[in-house]
Amino acid sequence: MPRTVPLEKTRNIGIMAHIDAGKTTTTERILYYTGITHKMGEVHEGTAVMDWMEQEQERGITITSAATTCFWNDIRINIIDTPGHVDFTAEVERSLRVLDGAIAILGGVEGVEPQTEAVWRQADKYRVPRIVFVNKMDRVGADFEGCLRDLRSKLRATPVAVQLPLLAEDDFLGVIDLIEEQAVVYKDETLGAMYDVTAIPAEHREKVRQYREQMIEALGEVDDHILGKYVHGEAVTAEELRAALRRGTIDLKVFPVLCGSAFKNKGIQPLLDAVVNYLPSPMDIPPAEGQSLDGEKTLTRAADDNAPFAALVFKIMTDPFVGQLAFLRVYSGSLEVGEFVYNPRRDRRERVSRLLKMHANKREEITEVYAGDIAAAVGLKTVSTGDTVCHERAPIVFEAMDFPTPVISVAIEPKTKADQEKMGLALSKLTQEDPTFKVHTDPDTGQTLISGMGELHLEILVDRMMREFSVAANVGRPQVAYRETVSGAAEAEGKYIRQTGGRGQYGHVSLRVDPLPHPDPAAITEITKKKPLNKFDGELNLLFLDEIVGGVVPREYIPAVYQGVREAMESGVLAGYEMTGVQVALTDGSYHEVDSSEIAFKIAGSIGFKEAARKAKPVLLEPVMKVEVVVPEEYMGDVLGDLSARRGHIEGMEKRGSTQILRSTVPLAEMFGYATDLRSRTQGRASYSMHFLRYEQTPPAIAEEVIARVQGRAVGK
Repeated sequence: MPRTVPLEKTRNIGIMAHIDAGKTTTTERILYYTGITHKMGEVHEGTAVMDWMEQEQERGITITSAATTCFWNDIRINIIDTPGHVDFTAEVERSLRVLDGAIAILGGVEGVEPQTEAVWRQADKYRVPRIVFVNKMDRVGADFEGCLRDLRSKLRATPVAVQLPLLAEDDFLGVIDLIEEQAVVYKDETLGAMYDVTAIPAEHREKVRQYREQMIEALGEVDDHILGKYVHGEAVTAEELRAALRRGTIDLKVFPVLCGSAFKNKGIQPLLDAVVNYLPSPMDIPPAEGQSLDGEKTLTRAADDNAPFAALVFKIMTDPFVGQLAFLRVYSGSLEVGEFVYNPRRDRRERVSRLLKMHANKREEITEVYAGDIAAAVGLKTVSTGDTVCHERAPIVFEAMDFPTPVISVAIEPKTKADQEKMGLALSKLTQEDPTFKVHTDPDTGQTLISGMGELHLEILVDRMMREFSVAANVGRPQVAYRETVSGAAEAEGKYIRQTGGRGQYGHVSLRVDPLPHPDPAAITEITKKKPLNKFDGELNLLFLDEIVGGVVPREYIPAVYQGVREAMESGVLAGYEMTGVQVALTDGSYHEVDSSEIAFKIAGSIGFKEAARKAKPVLLEPVMKVEVVVPEEYMGDVLGDLSARRGHIEGMEKRGSTQILRSTVPLAEMFGYATDLRSRTQGRASYSMHFLRYEQTPPAIAEEVIARVQGRAVGK
């Protein structure tokens, strides 16, 4: 079956923002105006198409990224609506990894918020072109110019306003198009479906002239054609401006800024025009890069239906009707139902039994997918998030995704014997779906611990176990994922010598341990290049140096010493928490020609490291969160006092209208139950957001408590 929509008429976009900026409402309006739905869904009523999970409808928030497809002016737009809550940051990460462009939404009153900064950085990482939509221009305190200032100061971006609001707050009527120099006034009685295009009111003309001049200046800095016309004082046509904006946006040099009010149905059609005009098609972006199977060569896959098939699995979902769905972004080639694909990471061939085009949780059967498409495949049982699937005769491995490590754990146990078996199955399916959800057994207590990105994240997952898998479970108090490190330098020997009747075991090493707080990537690369056995582990922040001279430890045993050190770091020396930020140098040792073996040196490395770490002033680290509280002025004193009592450091305050924005850093251990406390202190009028910032040393008194608690659990098991 031939392709129905040309590649250049395809847009793969995501909608990203801080929580409550209006992402889902904007998507609902897009679906309404493009004719996909015939009734507008509302988040607060639980009727939004894209928020299809029961948990999303009950809480009025987006939890999982949902994909859908619509058409605007013959252009097919594949949209992924992403969550804004920091607990579900993995959903944003994996969506941005496979998208060609994005709409970043700002609240007109709030401007750039903490999670806006986080998703903006994620988009920078994957070089995703963006347009910005300043939403909620009908709200009291909406400030379009303040949002432009925020984009420059907080995100270091180059915003280019292509629209201005026509009045604001309760009087907000529509938008002024700076490119065509006309006003768009919406008719409220038609739910924004109809609007009048009129001349710009006289009182706005001077402001429009200034902003249009600024737009041409900004484009002149990134586009030679516009610069030439600007310097010679020639008029620049609307078509030339649009072409320059498109080039600048795709090159990440400028970010067009539009405005409107999704809830009041204003500004959505021009936003769709901007998606078509400024965001790239799969043909406008550089070919996808990957590695050969041996990792020696860099390979590319251009967006071409005739090239070998290559796609990235960016999301796994368990569907009660069809089993496991693997969401694919196809970078090159085409794939038909019934064909086999190759998974290079697992070295497995699997057959695709069905292909589906997803519209939130509704499925449409399709027979073939092409380059640039986003679809879901049924039948790929062994793939996980970040895996490449490709043609067996032209293998390629795309770069996998990095996900943050969980910061909070709770103990979980089944309520009945019948739930026990079902719980194991449910947990394995949920860990396959969500890369930031981890399950492990505490070796001291034998409890099953589940770890995630926050209280809400774990609450939702336990709720899903109950509803989707009918597993009733008891959940313990949240536990913080502490880490350990060393604060001084120390040396120690590790000896593993066993003599039995036959061949014995002999491993002997001398290790030096130093702190490695903030490794410089360039310096690390230089060090690891210098000696082939120098190693850096980014996950544990461990730098291992081979300083052996004269072969006192044979080369073939040095990797085993590294493995021993690595394994010892996973269980720490103070309270059994994972260690991080350590530099370990193998300085000396000895071996036995007959009795030495890899396992002996691995155990010696582990013993030596633990001994050195105990001498090197080990300390406990705790996760510290960046917390931003939006609070009415009359409750400021109460909220400030509460944050200080939680060991918080106030880093700044900003007045916005009648509210204050408090920026602070607070240890995660002190933030449990904060949502309830904040509501009761402010009569429900304050809101807050928090996301992980860094690990910091735990104060000695609290560290002693934590260590005593862990040791007490181990003794009383």
